[in-house]
Amino acid sequence: MRTGRGTLSVAAGLVLVALASVGYVLPPAFDPPPLKVDPAFQAIPPQPPGELRPVVAVDPLRREEVSVAGEGQRLEGTLRAPVTPGRHPAMVFVSGSGNGSRTEFTPQAEFLAKAGVVTIAFDKRTVGYDFRERDFGLLADDALRMVEYLRTRPEVDPARIGLWGVSEGGWVVPIAAAKSASVGFAVLVSSPNVSPIRQVAWALNEQLLRLRAPIGARDLLTRAMGGVGFNFLRYDAMPALSQIKQPVLAFYGTTDPSIPFVESTKALISALDTAGNDDYTIRFMAKGDHAMRVNGGEFTKGYLETLTNWITGLPGTARPAVHLAGATPVQRFEASDVPAAPWYAGGTMLGLTICLAAVGYVAGPVAAMVVRLRGRPHVPVETNARLWPPIRRRLSRMAWTGLGLLLSVVAFIMLLVLFSVNQAGAWPAVLAGWLVVRLLAVLMLIQEVTAVAAFVSALREGMRPGRWQHVAVAGVLGGTGLLLVAAAYYGLFAFPW
Repeated sequence: MRTGRGTLSVAAGLVLVALASVGYVLPPAFDPPPLKVDPAFQAIPPQPPGELRPVVAVDPLRREEVSVAGEGQRLEGTLRAPVTPGRHPAMVFVSGSGNGSRTEFTPQAEFLAKAGVVTIAFDKRTVGYDFRERDFGLLADDALRMVEYLRTRPEVDPARIGLWGVSEGGWVVPIAAAKSASVGFAVLVSSPNVSPIRQVAWALNEQLLRLRAPIGARDLLTRAMGGVGFNFLRYDAMPALSQIKQPVLAFYGTTDPSIPFVESTKALISALDTAGNDDYTIRFMAKGDHAMRVNGGEFTKGYLETLTNWITGLPGTARPAVHLAGATPVQRFEASDVPAAPWYAGGTMLGLTICLAAVGYVAGPVAAMVVRLRGRPHVPVETNARLWPPIRRRLSRMAWTGLGLLLSVVAFIMLLVLFSVNQAGAWPAVLAGWLVVRLLAVLMLIQEVTAVAAFVSALREGMRPGRWQHVAVAGVLGGTGLLLVAAAYYGLFAFPW
C-alpha cells in the first residue's frame, strides 16, 4: 500500500514546523539592539588647528634591516631613521590580525621618518600565532623586544619610544604598555577595546546589513561563532587598558565597518579613568575606514599630520585642550556578545554530527553495492528485486543532497567573506546563495520524509531487507536525520527566511 501525496505533504509540513521551531527554542540567540544615542558624541568639537598643521616630511632617511631574537623565532623588521643629527622620538608598528607583513606600514613609516621619527615595522611571528591560537601576551613581548632594541640606538630618544597598534594590535599594545615603563606612549588605531567575539559579531552584523543579507544568514553565522572554541575570542581588554599610564593617542574612522567605534571609545575612556590617566587624545577621522584610509585609498585627511605632530610634540601634546574631537561618529547597533553554544551544539558535537552523517552516507552506497553483487537468495527475490531499486535510488539522491548542502553552506560563507571586502553587485548574489542553501535544506527534508514512507510501504508489500540493506537504509536516513537537526539549530528552517 502506497502512502498518498497528501499524507506525505502533511508529514513533511509537520516535520518542517518542528524543525523551524528548533531555531527559536534552542539558544543562543543574537539580536543586537540599537545603540542609545549619547549626547556627548553628538557635540564633538572640530580638531584644534595646531594638530592639523602641515608637516615638513622631506628630510632624508636611512633604511636598515634588523633582526631581533624573539621567543621561538627571530623577528625580522625594517628600521627607518632620519639622518638629521640628535636623538629622535621613535615608534614600533604593531600589526592587526593576519600575517602582519611589515610592508603594509611602509607609507606611514616613510612619512614619519622623513618628519623626524624613527620607526620599526616588523613581520608578525609565525610560531605561536595562527587562526585558532593567538596569545596577545606573546605578541606584546615581541613589541617590547623591538622597544628595547630601539633603546640601544644612538639616534633614538629613549624617553620617547612608543607603540602603534591597529585593530588586533589594539589588544596587544595595552598589554605591552602596562608591562613596561620603557614604552613612552601608545597610539591606538581602530582599537576595538571590546572582546574579539563582540567585535567580530558587530562587524558581521554591520557587513550583512550593508549586503542586505537575510536575517537568517546572520543567525547561521553567529550560532556557528557561538560554537567555536577559539581561546582568544573572549579576551577581556579592560584589565590591560586600565593599567596604561603613558600618553595615549587614539584614532577612529567614522566609516569603519569592522569595530564598534563609539563603544570602543567609551571603553577606552573608562579604562584610562580607572588608571587615573588624563593624558589621552581621541580623534574621529571623517570618511576614515579601518586603516584610516578613504575607501581603501589615500589616508583620511589630517591623519598623518595629527599623528606626526602629536609624536614630535611630546610631552607637550600629551594632554590636549579637548580629549574628543573630529567628525561625528554614528554607531547604529550595540556590540552584543554572542552566547556560547550549549554542549549539544558546540564545535565538537557539530564535528561529530558531520562525521556520523559522512559515515552513514559512505556506508549506505557501499551496502547497496554489496546487495547488488551478492543478492539475497533466502528472501523473496522477486519482491526485493522489484522494491529495492527505487529505495536505493532515493538513498543515493539523499546522500548527494546532503553533500550539496554542506558544500553550499561553506560556499555561502566564503561568498559573504568575499563581498565583505568588495560589495559591488553583492545583493543579488547573497540572496541567491542564501536561497540555494535554504532550498537544499528543504529538499533534504522532503527526501527524508518520502524515503521513510517508501521504505515503510515496501515493508508492507512484502519486502524483507537483508542485513546490508538495513545498513544502507539506516546509514543514509540516520545521516540525513542528523544533518536535518543540525540545519534546524542553525536556522535553515526558521521563518522569516
